[in-house]
Amino acid sequence: MSKLVSKWNYPTTVRFGAGRISELPDALAATGIKKPLFVTDPGLAKLPVVASTLKILDEAKVPYAVFSEVKPNPIESNLTAGIAAFKKGKHDGVIAFGGGSALDLAKLIAFQAGQTRPVWDFEDIGDWWTRANSDAIVPIVAVPTTAGTGSEVGRAGVITHEESHTKKVIFHPKMLPGIVIADPALSVGMPASSPPEPAWTRSPIVWRPIAHLAIIRWPTALRLRACGWCSRTCPRPMPTART
Repeated sequence: MSKLVSKWNYPTTVRFGAGRISELPDALAATGIKKPLFVTDPGLAKLPVVASTLKILDEAKVPYAVFSEVKPNPIESNLTAGIAAFKKGKHDGVIAFGGGSALDLAKLIAFQAGQTRPVWDFEDIGDWWTRANSDAIVPIVAVPTTAGTGSEVGRAGVITHEESHTKKVIFHPKMLPGIVIADPALSVGMPASSPPEPAWTRSPIVWRPIAHLAIIRWPTALRLRACGWCSRTCPRPMPTART
């Protein structure tokens, strides 16, 4: 059986292939990280996939700490706790390990730990990102364990504003991880609740415009055909995985 191994830029360097998690120490060195904060979610933190990854760091004698106070939809208190852990451990970079929520929070920790303004001052509005001190943003190595959000190659993180009950997108070009390790072997043995299909297939952000177009603009015959297509191709409802 052939083994698919590749490397490309998105512009983030992506190291793809089964077993490439073994390159994590090298990826840290390449991005200048000597003492990373390993950010993941509490569910993953209990699984063998995290233990085996931390063993790689141990064998390479890379000092690190683990932070896993990550809610499925991260809130400001998660970010505050993560920044406190980052500063207490005197870390110089972040390993973002897991699904969308863990990746987003890890990127936000790397971004916000050195800032003096509230995180909400950097919402993705106009040129608000220019308010940030770019030199204070630390490097990130991202290790996705799901094929969903694509946060590992994104320049933003999503955090929930509890008072307004809204999700805010925090953006800065330097939130883009320096290296991504996309190792499909990491998904082996994941809990059954992990979604096999990409997150976009379950997202109303994708389907609402299609539904609106179908209802308002299309002729009746085409509407019926579109409904038939959706019923055949949309995934069946399933519990939303906590990532």
